[in-house]
Amino acid sequence: MSYPAELPMWAALLVSFFLLLGAGLSLLGTIGFLRFKSFYERLHAPTLGTSWGTGGILTASMIFFTVTEGRPVFHEILIGIFVTVTTPVTLMLLARAALHRDRSENDPTVPSASILTKPGKTVVEE
Repeated sequence: MSYPAELPMWAALLVSFFLLLGAGLSLLGTIGFLRFKSFYERLHAPTLGTSWGTGGILTASMIFFTVTEGRPVFHEILIGIFVTVTTPVTLMLLARAALHRDRSENDPTVPSASILTKPGKTVVEE
């Protein structure tokens, strides 16, 4: 098989399901990005949308090309691993850079680095 028109119905349904699932999760991440107000709130939703949305789309791609080419296709697994590893690292680097910037500008909405909170009490380092 080499043409999408020859895709069996079961495979077309699976591909459609995972494609719509991935696109929907990516859309939710985008809506969360637009809806939240602060930079720190905006980091979370797109990260989840990117990770899970990419997973759905890559799963649909794996099913489609495995069925149409008649052999297992695993390139998408490498893409998924790359996205899964790099997205949280990028999130953490962006958050730390923004926190450093806000602390250096003495933003009153950001806690200072010298205050550590533990359950039930606050400890101030000197």
